[in-house]
Amino acid sequence: MAYFVTGATGFIGRFLVTELLRKREGEIHVLVRGSSLPRLEQLIEEWSTDRVRPVIGALDAEGLGVEAGWIAEHASTIDHFFHLAASYDMAADDATNQRLNLGGTRHALQLAAALDAGCFHQVSSVAAAGDHHGTFAETDADVGQRFTSPYHRTKFESEQIVRTEAAVPWRIYRPAIVVGDSVTGEMDKVDGPYYFFPLIKKVRDTLPAWTPLVGIDLGDTNVVPVDFVAGALDHLAHLPDRDGETFHLVDPEPQPVLEMINAFCGAAGAPQLVGSGARGRLPLERRLLPRGLRPADLTSTVLGSAPAQALLDLTVGRLGIPASVLAHTSFPTVFDARRTTKALAGSGITVPRLESYAATLWSYWEEHLDTSTGRNPANRAALEGKHVVITGASSGIGRVTALKVAQAGGIPVLVARGKEKLDALRRDIERAGGQAHVFPCDLSDLSAIDDLCGSLIRELPSVDGVVNNAGRSIRRSLRLSQERFHDFERTMQLNYFGAIRLVIGLIPIMRTGSGGHVVNVSSIGVQTNPPRFSAYVASKAALDSWSNVVASELVGEGITFTSIHMPLVRTPMIAPTKLYDRFPTISPAQAADLVVKALVERPHEINTPLGNAGAIAHTVAPKLAFRVLNMAYHVFPDSAAAKGTGAPGGPAATGGETGGTQSEQLMLARLFRGVHW
Repeated sequence: MAYFVTGATGFIGRFLVTELLRKREGEIHVLVRGSSLPRLEQLIEEWSTDRVRPVIGALDAEGLGVEAGWIAEHASTIDHFFHLAASYDMAADDATNQRLNLGGTRHALQLAAALDAGCFHQVSSVAAAGDHHGTFAETDADVGQRFTSPYHRTKFESEQIVRTEAAVPWRIYRPAIVVGDSVTGEMDKVDGPYYFFPLIKKVRDTLPAWTPLVGIDLGDTNVVPVDFVAGALDHLAHLPDRDGETFHLVDPEPQPVLEMINAFCGAAGAPQLVGSGARGRLPLERRLLPRGLRPADLTSTVLGSAPAQALLDLTVGRLGIPASVLAHTSFPTVFDARRTTKALAGSGITVPRLESYAATLWSYWEEHLDTSTGRNPANRAALEGKHVVITGASSGIGRVTALKVAQAGGIPVLVARGKEKLDALRRDIERAGGQAHVFPCDLSDLSAIDDLCGSLIRELPSVDGVVNNAGRSIRRSLRLSQERFHDFERTMQLNYFGAIRLVIGLIPIMRTGSGGHVVNVSSIGVQTNPPRFSAYVASKAALDSWSNVVASELVGEGITFTSIHMPLVRTPMIAPTKLYDRFPTISPAQAADLVVKALVERPHEINTPLGNAGAIAHTVAPKLAFRVLNMAYHVFPDSAAAKGTGAPGGPAATGGETGGTQSEQLMLARLFRGVHW
């Protein structure tokens, strides 16, 4: 088969092309503006394929502006013509929507007819239902609905154009609100629910997670991940005998808006809203109040008015939430998707529950789409044009720190063992308009560090910051360490010797410049001394002590140090300890924010209140502190990995230690939030 796709460099389009490459054979011809050709070429390189062929054209040109010679050459060879290109911006004006959504559809139909395409696939939207109250079936089109924005109206009218003007067979698809990939979280811009994420972050950083916030019934919404949409498009397009049909790519069970917000609040570690709009239960307001007086209906009516939109632009608009988005968060419509559900039966393509991937979406936004670091004037003043060496940059804290440093105009120097991951990170940074350098190095090899320092001094104009983030963590009791002295040697080699070897090697270039700042990603364990971390905590404490001593020698030369006594972070480092899956942790992005703060403000230490309390307890009441820690030692057992039972063929567990109950473990984990138990 052969395919033609418009909007392939867009969000849904990229995922659809990926599906076609993975599941189908044949050439995929992609419409692209000349100015967007470099972006498409970059995507083709990432896809590692020669099956995707650029076709120069434009959405607002007759026949999409495709050359007559190309049309003649490919006539009657295109089996499926996917039209995704459109304006997806609900805040766009009427002229833009008219030109791109209506004009673009007509131009795409002209080209499809000229090519005698096998089937024209129009990707529309549930916005075509307008303000319809009640059930909207896949066979419904014009049911007398009104439209509160040009976007909604043109989605409806473009469907009508396909039904009445198409000269080739057609199928129409109506996705709900499309969010990021449910597996990776990938999203290309802030849109839909993502507009609320900065506000959720502000609430998280201001109030404890246990703070109850009052919410009201705001009606229902409908959110689906892009991987579901792309998979469904591919599957439905290839089913026989379905031409002339419309498919709803929606969650068959609409989500209450409160439930959606709480899913993202839970993922962020923010306080949640206490309300009555839970899935499967009719909210109190809907049971007691007639239609029109319910909060969701009042909200929809009021927010849709021009005066309210102007007022919202001056209020919540200042928080980055467009009034048009707020007005269209909930739907008065229930989308009947029985036809689509039946057509997808047996394919394995279903809509996952939002709760199962909300944390993935939040993490991707926090790491890639949250631009607050770059917008902060102090961050830009301190980091713009500065070269910051970041170890352990291929994943976790180091990776997100690099993204945030680049966002603020800094130039991250990426150091880790795996060159492939570092190159991928550099591409991400460059796509966002930043710069980065890649220097692979095994930081447990001291001679390799010497070579690295030599390369950095030769190839970089300056080194303005060093982030000692790479590290090894071992959680194993002394009882299980009797025959494992190498645990202590390996941990000290990377966490201490490797870190100071790097700093010593880079001090000459920092001296010749305007100074520099060293950030050591240490641990809350240095302050609290939790059991089973004797190797890890000792190595971090050694680095702290070394930095404290040399700081007094170098401060006069403009070289300063910060130790961050980091609480438990959700990174691959803690993955082998499965009990951490239930623990409260901070995200890599929150940890990276602390690293950026250290680079910008240059404090001597960054601590948590609990870490400070632990340090004080060890000073004023050491016996009591050790009693509490001994209790935790017995509540939290050694992990299967520590016992050597985590892999097939590993030795049997020793000692018969079972630890405390899950409720005891969770109580201590929440009481001493962030401590590595």
